[in-house]
Amino acid sequence: MSYQLYKNILPTYLPKTLFIGKQLIYLPSCASTNTVAYEMLLKNEAIEGCVVITDYQTAGQGQRGNTWEAEPDKNITLSLILKPNFLTTQQQFYLTMSVSLAILDMLHNVAPNIIQVKWPNDIVAGNKKLAGVLIQNSISGVNLQHSVVGIGLNVNQKIFNSPQATSLANLCHREFNLVLLIEKLLEQIEKGYLELKRNQLEKIKFAYLQVLYRYQSLHNFKIDEQIVEGQIVGIDPVGRLAVQINKDLRYFNFKEIAFL
Repeated sequence: MSYQLYKNILPTYLPKTLFIGKQLIYLPSCASTNTVAYEMLLKNEAIEGCVVITDYQTAGQGQRGNTWEAEPDKNITLSLILKPNFLTTQQQFYLTMSVSLAILDMLHNVAPNIIQVKWPNDIVAGNKKLAGVLIQNSISGVNLQHSVVGIGLNVNQKIFNSPQATSLANLCHREFNLVLLIEKLLEQIEKGYLELKRNQLEKIKFAYLQVLYRYQSLHNFKIDEQIVEGQIVGIDPVGRLAVQINKDLRYFNFKEIAFL
């Protein structure tokens, strides 16, 4: 599909941003907004800040190959295109942190402060998942070239197949205007992205650790099919989770450690 096929069905989204959301593609349904955004990149149809939004994603992707459950017309499902060529491949987790914090900042304006970031980029309320992020990066040399940032946020859906999922409606006992939430979300993402562009990396990392789920407290984890007790003490420069287990400080990539 080309942009020309979309432009007559755009809803009214008016984020107060410099570039994010200025090109906005709306689809009543699609398999995956990340896939649509990536295809637009390949065809040179997208500018930086382009946002693809759908009311119903039929084959949404989650982190680590999981699917994303979302009832039609009830939630926020979107992808945005960024060009963070100022970041090296070793710094790509800072983009993950920045986007996660932007979602959290928006949510803290409308929901209880029990909402946190669960490493690497899930948004949780207590032990239940509220939102997720899937970032697909393309690389040129030692730097990032393009990033497609997929975001799924449970808003007005109340019943889920997974007992580990929840929504804003369940937390706040009311329904939300999706358009207004999207506007605020895009504004927060741009704010965080501009901080990233100004090289405020330590500020972003510090803020991420302050809202990190189970940070600096003892909990059980599953590692290599064994249950161990450990304490999250930080993340390293490439985004690995640092966990103190007995007297050993160990670092874990995605899939190498599970929360219990």
